Amino acid sequence: MIVAAFLRWVETAKAGDRARAANALARAYLRSAMAPAERQAAHVAMTYLLDDPSPRVRMALAEALASSSEAPRALMVSLADDQPEIASLPILHSPVLADSDLVDLAGRGSAVTRALIAARPSLSRGVAAALAEVGDAEEVAVLLENASASIARLTLRRIAERHGRSEQVRALLLDRDDLPAPVRQLLVQFVTEALTGCGLVRAAIGTRRIDRITREAGTAATMAILATISADELPALVEQLRADGRLTPAFLMHALCVGRTDFFATALVSLSGLEERRVRSILATARFHAVRALLESIGLARDVSAVFVEAVMLWRNAAHASVGAELDNIAALLVERHRSLGAPSAAAAELMEMVEKLSIAEERRRARDYASGFALVA
Repeated sequence: MIVAAFLRWVETAKAGDRARAANALARAYLRSAMAPAERQAAHVAMTYLLDDPSPRVRMALAEALASSSEAPRALMVSLADDQPEIASLPILHSPVLADSDLVDLAGRGSAVTRALIAARPSLSRGVAAALAEVGDAEEVAVLLENASASIARLTLRRIAERHGRSEQVRALLLDRDDLPAPVRQLLVQFVTEALTGCGLVRAAIGTRRIDRITREAGTAATMAILATISADELPALVEQLRADGRLTPAFLMHALCVGRTDFFATALVSLSGLEERRVRSILATARFHAVRALLESIGLARDVSAVFVEAVMLWRNAAHASVGAELDNIAALLVERHRSLGAPSAAAAELMEMVEKLSIAEERRRARDYASGFALVA
């Protein structure tokens, strides 16, 4: 009878009065000691108010119920599917909305709905993964800005694959401490694509030069990533670079000359198919011909493989001597060694040209560090 009277009153009451009544009814449902029949009646009345033509009434319900774990789940699911101003309260705050509810909302909802879900505190990995699959770059950016969201490494990769060309998404991904190295490498490729595809840059620098500059910059960025990568991430990064056709002799020599020896060994494991223990043993202790055989098993020509063996031997000697200057100067030592051997083949000459550039770059870096030291003392 009370519900019937309330519903008759709702038919003629003003929107403001209905909103106040809806809020009072919801608060009473949550806080008052009601008999089961009264509680059921209140539930029916609130459910009826979900169809009220005035947003103020539905907003009043949402304001009263959104933060409560005692709110009826069916009501919260309906309110979360309402217009954005109303839906924002249950989406952001309601503890009764399950991950499955949020995933369904993300799938059928608007961009605003997905952005609200992405901003929800303590968002679970499952919902974050769903947003990564269906969300546009703007919504994914909201997710990445949500410091309390739990985002799996696979989800970060999926975000990079779908939206790595977005400058905002790239910046947010690169700011993360938990970003896997293969994902960082993927983002490097997107930056390179952006540079090479820029008409203004091509017009100012020229196609051939910009291709060379971006290639060198991409390699330098990868080497920087390798300097911070953990051992367990190396195989995945190696496989990604291999799939992208990046494990060229020049790239491997660059890695060797700048001290990325763990990466070099992991790359040889992948390319040769041998066990890691066997590869590392050959690199660490085997004689010249055994190292050369390993290198030629991955497809290196004989004239080029000799250069690699020399680099491996230089690293081995420097490591045993524990001489910091030699460890920082492998490229220069390799250039000096090959100058004394006479004219190399065309392929080896091209490889040594790259090594000499690395040596010159290292000399310039040391000169800058030396000058900076004097400046600090002054």
